[in-house]
Amino acid sequence: MQRKSFGEMQCPIARGLERVGEWWSILILRDALAGLTRFDEFQKSLGIAPNMLARRLNGLVESGLLERRRYSEHPPRDEYVLTERGRDFRPVLWALLAWGNRHFAPEGMSVVLVDEETGMRAEPLLVDRTSGAELAPPRFRTASGPAANERTRRRHAPTRETPG
Repeated sequence: MQRKSFGEMQCPIARGLERVGEWWSILILRDALAGLTRFDEFQKSLGIAPNMLARRLNGLVESGLLERRRYSEHPPRDEYVLTERGRDFRPVLWALLAWGNRHFAPEGMSVVLVDEETGMRAEPLLVDRTSGAELAPPRFRTASGPAANERTRRRHAPTRETPG
């Protein structure tokens, strides 16, 4: 059974999910952001089957989130290094970490964000770069952008409450 592709949808959430919407891909990016680069490191960390890992790494390379770099010719071995696009995924992971801690950690938080300077626990907060205001309703909402088609304009019309 072929899965549906979201790549052609105008929604940036759908397009993002097309690249990272499979849990192995997100966990590979988590590990890459923690410094892992080699196939065997990812496999050991995740306990994933080699063929599945190879497919996910190839997909992340094709999506421009990782770059494949040869580190050995004999035998041929590659490492996987985050691109700028891949590094830009860090705040998404941190927000997911905080959301998971808040809603799905009945035993308590096993991983937290900390301020390296103070050692204090940090809590992610999305803010508008221009105003510095927290991105929260009712002040902020989604709206159609200049490239929006009619369907997208209708979905994000001001009279309607829209998700994320």
